[in-house]
Amino acid sequence: MDEISSSICRLPKSARVDIEFQELGYTVPQGRNGSKLILRNISGHFRSNQLTAILGPSGAGKSTLLNVLAGYKCRTATGEILINGKPRNMKLFRELSRYIMQEDLMQPMLTVQEAMMVAANLKLGHEVSKKEKENSIAEILELLRLQSTTHTQTTQLSGGEKKRLSIALELLNNPPVLFLDEPTTGLDDLSCSQCVNLLKQIAQGGRTIICSIHTPSAKMFSVFDNVYIMSAGQCIYQGYGPEVVPFLADIGLECPKHFNPADFIIEVACQEYGNFQDRIVSAIDNGKSTYAKSKTHQNNEEIQYSQGIHIFEQEISLRGSSWTMQFSILLLRMWKQMYRDKSYLILRTVLHILIGCLVGALYIGMGKDGSKTIFNFGFYFTCIIFFMYIPMMPVLLQFPREYQMIKREHFNKWYRLSAYFAALTTSTIPVQLVLGSLYITMVYYLTDQPMELGRLATFYAICMLTGIISESFGLLIASQLSLVNAMFVGPVLAVPFMLLAVYGFGSGYENIPSLIKFAMYFSYLRYSLEGLIHTMLTGREKLRCPEDEDFCIWTDLDLFMKQMGMENTILWLDFVALIVIYVIFRFGFYYLLRQRLRPNKTFMALEYIGRLVKSHIAR
Repeated sequence: MDEISSSICRLPKSARVDIEFQELGYTVPQGRNGSKLILRNISGHFRSNQLTAILGPSGAGKSTLLNVLAGYKCRTATGEILINGKPRNMKLFRELSRYIMQEDLMQPMLTVQEAMMVAANLKLGHEVSKKEKENSIAEILELLRLQSTTHTQTTQLSGGEKKRLSIALELLNNPPVLFLDEPTTGLDDLSCSQCVNLLKQIAQGGRTIICSIHTPSAKMFSVFDNVYIMSAGQCIYQGYGPEVVPFLADIGLECPKHFNPADFIIEVACQEYGNFQDRIVSAIDNGKSTYAKSKTHQNNEEIQYSQGIHIFEQEISLRGSSWTMQFSILLLRMWKQMYRDKSYLILRTVLHILIGCLVGALYIGMGKDGSKTIFNFGFYFTCIIFFMYIPMMPVLLQFPREYQMIKREHFNKWYRLSAYFAALTTSTIPVQLVLGSLYITMVYYLTDQPMELGRLATFYAICMLTGIISESFGLLIASQLSLVNAMFVGPVLAVPFMLLAVYGFGSGYENIPSLIKFAMYFSYLRYSLEGLIHTMLTGREKLRCPEDEDFCIWTDLDLFMKQMGMENTILWLDFVALIVIYVIFRFGFYYLLRQRLRPNKTFMALEYIGRLVKSHIAR
């Protein structure tokens, strides 16, 4: 115990937070059958300075209880949750607690030290000096036995190291409450034991540590200060782990000698020895009481519990960084990750060069050839298609994975979503500008377009604007869909934009159906194509007709534009339309992402209807 105390003293003790819940219920819709009750009016109390484990067979409601207590899922929950004897203030509680989810998602391309420093800068802000942050990081890494992985990239860590790093990242601003969903999943016996012992050390610093866990070994079972065992959404035991044996003996269930008590009560919960559910739930009053073999021990626990309650008379906040600091930290992190992902950068560069060479070879020397005027039209269309798919496809592939990390970091109050949105918007611009310049330089020269600075600058601006709109469109889709669905829906939804971009050229605008005309206003590719054609063909002399051609029909470019029905194109109006569409797509992405992370009543209703429809179709 002295060793534990000395190792934990380097983390400052946090404010005591005791959690109590009464008559907690939670239901989910289930199609035609109405709804399914997951939590059945359970009660319980989890104290500070203790490591509490929530156990139970699959489907017992462990993760649901953890989610409701952490505030991750609490919209349809009934009952009352008390913090230090008072009703929970969700806004304040979110500031005090952190939730470490089961999947150990780590930001790639960062070392452990860099990941910790990013978290420290976001969580601690300017008020703490760099030296103090480095000292805190070193102490936490040493406590969690990660000091040897300081310069190891997060993606190269073992399962146990990733789990400990997830805990280390959330310990930096010393939260009073930690929730962990299945912290031992995927770990071997030694790693499990180390993880649980470390959590107990952290709890003894005055924190409230609550985790859901599969059946632990008998040795690990005795490490927990308190276990809360569930079965079919009800509490069947609450108290010190090894005392579950006399508790079951009082009911008439004898645990065999040399048998793991945790395994035994889980088997009881699964009714392998008969249906004792009602008797066990009644004996513990569905979590309202705590079993203690010794009445003296029970009274001492109650005294300790009452003395440990400290009412929060004023709001407590774990101070973080300012919006500007969050933006700069996230932007630098994104740029560092992009720069270090050499294979991806090389692949994108090679792709731009190869497609640039291919397009340039297909339309080589046609820019001033009077017999190839119609081919120039195809060249401009090819360019906007390039700047639609190339920026959009990586977003559809990457962002659904990124969303899982955003969900964890944003829920745990690392940064404001607006700061992340601004950093994401800014971070991709340099790469797009550089690679876009590479492609445009190649195709513009190879196709022999007019070497006039004004035309080249406008051509470049329209292509770049098309690219960032396409990226925003991809983000809009990826913010709401899984990886597989996004990769399917994105290219499919892009097809109408392409069709509407070229529909009606040469047939007269008045002959286009009214519905198609209305839809054409929403195709940003049409504005891009009109802008390119107007920029590259307006105000030019007649093109030269090659000597080997008998007749060139469209050497007069003004006549060509008139026959294509584009003589009245207004360039500045196309630019305004593209900018408006960019703003709509980009802020539409921000709005939908915000609603997915923290939905309002309208989105909650739509989500509820969606679940009903999905379950109805499934049946």
